Amino acid sequence: MIRENPRSDDPSRSSAPLVSEPPNHAAPGARKDNPMGDPGPRGYFGDFGGQYIPESLVPACQELEASFRTAWSDRSFRETLDGILHNYAGRPTPITECKRLSDELGVRVLLKREDLTHTGSHKINNVLGQALLAKRMKKTRLIAETGAGQHGVAAATAAALFGMDCVVYMGEVDVHRQELNVFRMKLLGAEVRPVTTGSRTLKDAVNEALRDWVANVGQTYYCIGSVVGPHPYPWIVRELQTVIGTEARSACREILNGADPDVVVVCVGGGSNAAGTFAGFAGTTAQLIGVEAHGGAAMTRGIPGVVHGMKSMFLQDEDGQILEASSISAGLDYPGTGPEHAWLGSTGRVRYATADDVEVLDAFSLLARLEGIIPALEPAHALAFVIRAARAGEIPSGASVLVTLSGRGDKDVAQVLEVIGP
Repeated sequence: MIRENPRSDDPSRSSAPLVSEPPNHAAPGARKDNPMGDPGPRGYFGDFGGQYIPESLVPACQELEASFRTAWSDRSFRETLDGILHNYAGRPTPITECKRLSDELGVRVLLKREDLTHTGSHKINNVLGQALLAKRMKKTRLIAETGAGQHGVAAATAAALFGMDCVVYMGEVDVHRQELNVFRMKLLGAEVRPVTTGSRTLKDAVNEALRDWVANVGQTYYCIGSVVGPHPYPWIVRELQTVIGTEARSACREILNGADPDVVVVCVGGGSNAAGTFAGFAGTTAQLIGVEAHGGAAMTRGIPGVVHGMKSMFLQDEDGQILEASSISAGLDYPGTGPEHAWLGSTGRVRYATADDVEVLDAFSLLARLEGIIPALEPAHALAFVIRAARAGEIPSGASVLVTLSGRGDKDVAQVLEVIGP
């Protein structure tokens, strides 16, 4: 295993794991009909996951895991969360069949419309669950990291709803390219702290959020935005996002006369919307495909390493130093991915592919013109893959394809205008 050189002043790095390496096996709680199960107290998905954290954070992670397990098995907690997701966030979200795009590509394209949730993306599912848990744990302050801004907006929204203080860390580069979301966070009462170190993007925002958590762990809940970080975060976030896959499978079976889609395609950065979608289909015969940004393809070009409290796949140089990712999409501008994705890729259950910026912009525009739906740049990566694969015959003519539209494109319109012009 190649690991980043540890630095004692950086809580995202540690010289030694606090959980020993397990044998390569499926998640301990996996069922035969769905391999995406409970990773158990050691937090491993096969060889990936674990807790690589400073000792000062061990009690916090232990408290978090115990609190979530208790809450997740409490019917009243689940009913309360379901009610908030329904009455506040707008769940369930529909499936939209894209007839004109389907005619164009020769495959049947279905969109899971997470863009129609309150705040405009799937992030609200995870954040409302974590904020409700934070209130149950008697925490008074939420902190979060964000790249594209959608997780920050969702965190600020939940903090306003539950009457909590909120601080959002965001790379300086992303602050400039996502000005609208920065304003939305401030309007909702959150403090946005620009991060000026490193690449000034999502990776560095995570570092600063971890530092804050170490310093203020008593009253602070770190509301992490994806299936990343030390155990139990990757599992908690996936469980909270599984609502996407559960709803999608049920709705697809109604549309497809009892069948599952042939192909399920989702964008992957840290990978929360993908993990939530895949959880609904991992036990089916559907082909599962995660699409990364070409400049941030940890599953495609990365190697195992330890960063941000987890063992996963990361872009690294020959000395094990993390390389900068690049993408037109701030939400996919991350040099790694969640440990469950690393495991799903290693087992072959999920295929990981890439889409470049030019393809993404073309997909962004094509969906808008043919269907009247402007996607966020993140799910435009999944659409770009579908367009390319369908035109090349890689996805057979007539196949049914589900794409999770993880967010709407309002936040990206000004950036796209700068790139392609009016």
